[in-house]
Amino acid sequence: MVVERALDVAIPGGIGASELDRAVLRAREALLELQRPDGHWSFELEADCTIPAEYILMMHFLAELDAPLQAKLAVYLRERQAEHGGWPLYHGGAFDISCSVKVYYALKLAGDGVEAPHMQRARRAILEHGGAARANVFTRITLAMFAQVPWRAVPYIPVEIMLLPSWFPFHLDKVSYWSRTVMVPLLVLCTLRARALNPAGVGIQELFSVPAERERHYFRRRGPINRLFMLLDRAGRIADAWIPRRVRTLAMRRAEAWILERLNGEDGLGAIFPAMVNALEVMVLLGYPREEPHRRLAERALRKLLVVGETRAYCQPCLSPVWDTALAALALQAEGSDAARAAARHGLEWLRPLQLATDAPGDWRARRAQLAGGGWAFQYRNDYYPDLDDTAVVAWAMIDQPAAPEAVPAVEAQPAARSAASFDAAVERALDWLAGMQSRGGGFAAFDVDNTYYYLNHIPFADHGALLDPPTADVTGRTVTALARRARGQDRSALAAALSYLRNEQESNGSWFGRWGSNYIYGTWSVLVAFGAAGFDASDPGVRRAIDWLRACQNEDGGWGESNDSYQDPALAGRGLGSTPYQTAWALLGLLAVNCEDTALIESGVDYLLRNQGSGGLWHHPSFTAPGFPRVFYLKYHGYCAYFPLWALASYRRRLIQTRR
Repeated sequence: MVVERALDVAIPGGIGASELDRAVLRAREALLELQRPDGHWSFELEADCTIPAEYILMMHFLAELDAPLQAKLAVYLRERQAEHGGWPLYHGGAFDISCSVKVYYALKLAGDGVEAPHMQRARRAILEHGGAARANVFTRITLAMFAQVPWRAVPYIPVEIMLLPSWFPFHLDKVSYWSRTVMVPLLVLCTLRARALNPAGVGIQELFSVPAERERHYFRRRGPINRLFMLLDRAGRIADAWIPRRVRTLAMRRAEAWILERLNGEDGLGAIFPAMVNALEVMVLLGYPREEPHRRLAERALRKLLVVGETRAYCQPCLSPVWDTALAALALQAEGSDAARAAARHGLEWLRPLQLATDAPGDWRARRAQLAGGGWAFQYRNDYYPDLDDTAVVAWAMIDQPAAPEAVPAVEAQPAARSAASFDAAVERALDWLAGMQSRGGGFAAFDVDNTYYYLNHIPFADHGALLDPPTADVTGRTVTALARRARGQDRSALAAALSYLRNEQESNGSWFGRWGSNYIYGTWSVLVAFGAAGFDASDPGVRRAIDWLRACQNEDGGWGESNDSYQDPALAGRGLGSTPYQTAWALLGLLAVNCEDTALIESGVDYLLRNQGSGGLWHHPSFTAPGFPRVFYLKYHGYCAYFPLWALASYRRRLIQTRR
């Protein structure tokens, strides 16, 4: 059955209802073809060239070279060199010194000669931007391990940090999960001053405008708090020689135990590439033999991140199966056919056993020791680090899933009227956990509670400004959506506080900032859907301001598109990039969620999606879709052009059917 009901309304631009039906059908079929036999979806997750460059650097650090893989990674890196000569953090982005230094070094390690035209262009661009000494802390740590800069070029981060009490101004529980998992193995590597084996002895001294040993300005002063931390950094270096050996040994053992406890099987420490690389290098540094089980697990986890083709390869920063599966399920639920609902249920059944147990030992318990577990992680497995965003989306999809696919007419059923009895227990545990993870002020963060020690962003190690995990509008919006759709009495106060937080977070132009998606269009979609779930519509003043903002930044072709440049310059909010399928879908989903009555605004967006659907049924765009860390690290979710446009078109079609009734 193609659709449950044929439309007899006209779509603008001469597009007939049958064309909308066909577009939805083609997108549905294409998405269903990508579902794995066990029910889940997992699309590629691409980052900037730093990650594949670091994979090459890791092989040379360990002196364990896979020459065919290295050659394919090098092809990928060369292909992504930009016109400015270096490598950006996202497609079409500006030159980035840190990424460019790592890629240049990786290509040189892979055998590219310094006189090759692409290497000359890269070297010129790097030197024009101040040379390798201007790279960020993480890049300089890598260079120190390869003996390309002195150890004074990196912050003093002794392993004794593991012994600090929780009340101390700096403690692992005071930083984000990603900082924690990356930092603990780095404490060992930096304390022991790890030395890469680098069997070919390749260096990059040609990238320094001043010889690395003579450079005196590795650290930029960033205000009075940072200057204070720099003084403490200097004092720590002086005091390091007096640290008792037994204290250092104890700290080393504690760091090693911390890593092994969270190693996470074949999914790796934190299930993120930087932490996984650091953990493997620590094991090698501590003398773990090749066949030692923990080391073998760490190596397998890294290999699972590779995407290897005929001629090129790259390494993903992590995997996104839970996120992809939940969002694909929501898109298929909106489409509403029997086949779509059955596929969504198959995906949700795959997700069900991945919910963490009530007694799960995650790091989030540092703030909520007595709160029963019930969250989902982003990856296949990441037991210590469930996140609120995934948990909210999975719960939302489970709430909206009919108990029996054949029992409810799909396109006519209202989500609130559907029964999700078979998922009730999982939903209740998830909502209990979500509500218990609310931060002060009403907002929700991604992984932790009240992770707002902003002074820590001034320490020398934190020049990337992404050390913390504070509450954000997009995660709060998703959590509100899940809580509001179930509308439990015990969640009323949490919902009221969260909605108040969201109103306070609205920008003066009417939008909301998007922490985990690009950018204000993503944040605005997230909050409008939450407001719709909470019962607000286009008559609400805050909603009206958001609609006006979306209207103002719609492109002439009917779509929406926002560059990641808006993270650097908020004046570019909602603009800076030609229309994209996924951002157009976000805008439409937000407008539909609050019953926007501006039909021309919505129909022109639908028209854009219909005109730009790919021949295979899905949509495509080269842009990066989300920040990992704004201004520092960006991602391209390949699934966003698969499920979001389908979701938007199906939701629009549902609205037309309901209007005609």
